[in-house]
Amino acid sequence: MKKTRSVICAVMGHVDHGKSSILDKIRGTAIVKAEAGNITQAIGASIIPLKVIEKAAGHLLKAMGTDFTIPGLLFIDTPGHAAFTNLRRRGGNLADIAILVVDINEGPKPQTLEAIDILKQYKTPFIVAANKIDIIGGWKAADPMILKNIEKQSDGVKTILDTKLYELVGKFSELGFESERFDRVDDFQKQVAIIPCSAKSGEGIPEVLAVMAGLAQKYLEESLSYKTEGPAIGTVLEVKKEKGLGTTLDVIIYDGTLRVGDTLVIGGINEPIVTKVKALLEPAQLAEMRDKKAKFIPVKEVVAATGVKISALNIEEAVAGMPLRVAVNNVEKAKEDVQNEVGEVMLETQKEGVVVKADSLGGLEALTLLLKEKNIPVRTAAIGDVTRKDIADAQSSKEKNPLLSAVLGFSVKDTLTKDDKKDVEVITADVIYAIIDRFELWQESVKKRMESKELDTINRPCKIELMNGYVFRQSNPAIVGVSVVSGTLKTGMPMMKDGKAITTVKGIQHEKENKTEAKKGMQVAASLDKVMVGRQIAEGDFLYSALTENEFRILKKLKQYLDQDEIEVVREIANIMRKNDTMWGV
Repeated sequence: MKKTRSVICAVMGHVDHGKSSILDKIRGTAIVKAEAGNITQAIGASIIPLKVIEKAAGHLLKAMGTDFTIPGLLFIDTPGHAAFTNLRRRGGNLADIAILVVDINEGPKPQTLEAIDILKQYKTPFIVAANKIDIIGGWKAADPMILKNIEKQSDGVKTILDTKLYELVGKFSELGFESERFDRVDDFQKQVAIIPCSAKSGEGIPEVLAVMAGLAQKYLEESLSYKTEGPAIGTVLEVKKEKGLGTTLDVIIYDGTLRVGDTLVIGGINEPIVTKVKALLEPAQLAEMRDKKAKFIPVKEVVAATGVKISALNIEEAVAGMPLRVAVNNVEKAKEDVQNEVGEVMLETQKEGVVVKADSLGGLEALTLLLKEKNIPVRTAAIGDVTRKDIADAQSSKEKNPLLSAVLGFSVKDTLTKDDKKDVEVITADVIYAIIDRFELWQESVKKRMESKELDTINRPCKIELMNGYVFRQSNPAIVGVSVVSGTLKTGMPMMKDGKAITTVKGIQHEKENKTEAKKGMQVAASLDKVMVGRQIAEGDFLYSALTENEFRILKKLKQYLDQDEIEVVREIANIMRKNDTMWGV
C-alpha cells in the first residue's frame, strides 16, 4: 500500500541570519496552535502535521483552492550539506524543498551563496524567508499575517521594505533566479517566492508554512508516495556517541517502516556495514534534540518520513551522508544496492590536484562539486580529519604544480603541527566559500613568489648614460662613469648599443667600494669588457641591457612586478630591436 509522506524541508542560510530562530518560531507556532501531541520532534527533525499548519494559516491554505493530501512538513534540523547528499536512488536529494533564510537588511552572504549553489546543483525548489523585518527602522509588529501588517506600516516604512525586497530580487537575478514577493508571484515554477518575516515577532511565519505546504502539494505530490509496509530506506544525518548507548545514528527515514530487530545495511567508504537495530529512540514530546539533558523514549517502529535515533552494534565506522536500508531476505542484494548508491556520488579525482577532506559524504560532495566549478582539480577526497597521509598526498602534487599542494578541509579538525605540514598549505573552515576564497588567495601568493623568482633568473631592463668627462680607462677593460637612468645595473649584465650586444658589466664601484648593483639615480664607475672608449662607445652614449626575446616575453608577462620606468625601458628596447626585426619578441 502506498501513501503520501511528509515533505522533507531543509532550512539553509548564512550564520546569524536566523535559521535556528525560524525553526524555533515554527515549532513555537505549532505548539501554541496545536493540541498536545500534535507535533513530534524526532532526532534531526521537527514534524509539523497538516492540521497544525491549517490552524496556523488555514485561510491561506483555503485561498489556494488545493486539496491537501500531504500529512505535514518534516523540517531537517541539521547542517545543510548533510541534508544535500546525492544518495537517493529515485534521483533527488534528501530534501524535497528548502527554506533559504536571508537577513533582509544584509542580503545574501557567503553561506547564502554556498546554499544557493547546492540548491542549483540538486535542482531543489526553495522559497526565501526574508527575516528580521522587525529591525527595519520604524517597523511596528501587530499582526502575524505579514500582508495585513505591511498595510498598517507608515508609507516611509513600506518604501524601505519595498527597496530591500527589490534589492533581494536584483541579487537573485544576478544569481540566475527570477524572484518576487510571494503574493506577487505569477508562476511558482518560474519565480522564487520571497516571504518577509520575523522569527522574533512571528510575522510571516504562517505564510512560510502555507507557501511551503502549497508548493509541496501542487508540485511534489507524486514524488512523496512511499510504501507503508515496505522495508525502510533512509540517510544517516549524524553519528554520535551517547552515554549509556555507545555509538548511535541520527537518521532520516524517507520510505517504508523501520522496526526494532530489523537487519540494517549501511553504505560504507570501502564496504557496507551490516547490523541489527537494538533500539529506536525519539526525544520526549517537544524536547530540543541538541539539549544534552533531553530524555529519549524507546519506540518499536517508525514510519516515513521521520527522523529517529538508532542504537545498534558495530556502527562506529558509519559516516554521515551514507544511505541505509532494511534487508528483509537478501542481505547481499541490500549490500549491493547501498554500495551502488554510494558509487553514484561522483567524486571525480585526478592524478594531480588538491586533497579534500570533509566530515560527511554530503559535505565532501558539496566541496568537490564547488571546486569543480572553479576548475580546481581534486587528487583525493575522503571523510575524516586531516592526517599525515593527506600531507604526503598533497606533497606529491608540488613538483608538477606547486599551486595544488594543499589540503582543503570542510568541517574537519587540523591537529597537525607546522613541522608535520612541511611545505603543504592546510585550509579548514565550516564555510565552503571561506575555504575556496582562502585557497585562491594562497594560490595568488604562491604564484607571485614563483613569478618573482622567475624574474631573478633573467636580465632585468636597465638604461645607463656614459657621463662626459669620466673616462678612467679606455679599454681592457674600459672603466667609465655612468648614470643609471632606469632600472638596476648589475655585474654580469650584458649591455647593447643600437640593438647589438657589445659588452658585459664586469664590475661596479661606488665611492671606492665594490658593488654588485646600482639602482636608478646612482652614479657609479662601471668596468666594461671588449669595448674601447672612442670606438664602440663614447661619452654621452646610452646603453641598454641586452635582453633576449625570451626574456622580453617573460618581462612582458610579469610587467605587474616592474616599476613604471622599467616598463618604459622594455618598450624602448623592443622599439630598438624591431628596427632590424619587426617580429622581435612577438
